[in-house]
Amino acid sequence: MTRKKGTQKTGGRAKGTPNKITIDLRTWIAALIDNNRQQLEKDLLWIEPKERWQVVEKLMQYTLPKMQSVETAVNMDNLTDEQINLIISEITKDLSDE
Repeated sequence: MTRKKGTQKTGGRAKGTPNKITIDLRTWIAALIDNNRQQLEKDLLWIEPKERWQVVEKLMQYTLPKMQSVETAVNMDNLTDEQINLIISEITKDLSDE
C-alpha cells in the first residue's frame, strides 16, 4: 500500500544510505583486489598499456568515489573592490600553499 503524498516517511533506510548489497559488493571487490594484488600486477604486464589502464580504471570505480567537477561563476561587476581584493588574496594564498 502506498502512503499519501506529503505524509512523512517512516522506516527504511535514511536518504543517501547505500543498501547492504552495495556495501558488501564494494567490500568484496576491494578485498579481492587487495588479496590478489601481486597476481593482478603480473597479469596486467601481459596486456597492452591502453588495455591495462582501462582495466585499472574499471576496477577503481568500485573502490574510489568519483570526483565531481565544480564550476563557480562570479559576476565581477556586482562585487565591491574590497570583495575583489579578498578573492584575489585567497587565490594567491591558496597558490602559495601548494
